[in-house]
Amino acid sequence: MEKTRYSNEERQEFKTLILCKLEKARQDYGLYKNAITQGDGNDTQDTSPTFKVLEEGAATLSKEEAGKLAQRQQKFIQHLEAALIRIENKTYGICRETGALISKERLRAVPHATLSIDAKNSQQ
Repeated sequence: MEKTRYSNEERQEFKTLILCKLEKARQDYGLYKNAITQGDGNDTQDTSPTFKVLEEGAATLSKEEAGKLAQRQQKFIQHLEAALIRIENKTYGICRETGALISKERLRAVPHATLSIDAKNSQQ
């Protein structure tokens, strides 16, 4: 019999992966938002060298670029949050077109995927 769902352990593995990606995505989103609102104001409060490098890099983005990146990041965050909901209701990893399981390799690469590779390719 073919497996139709991932086990609790497998879903937990994906949940951990998604939570890590979500944390990083939220940090990036914050940097983009900061680039939009900050302009040229240098904040001397944070002297962390890493933060300074990131901030200087973000400062070179135009407000328009930062806005587009922030929008994309926000959409990515929403997709990851939706994937967490699918994990909770045990529908995670099931292709919305075919009902078959999406391969673990695909989910590790794109943890918010809702289509198997076959279904994705047939859309094009």
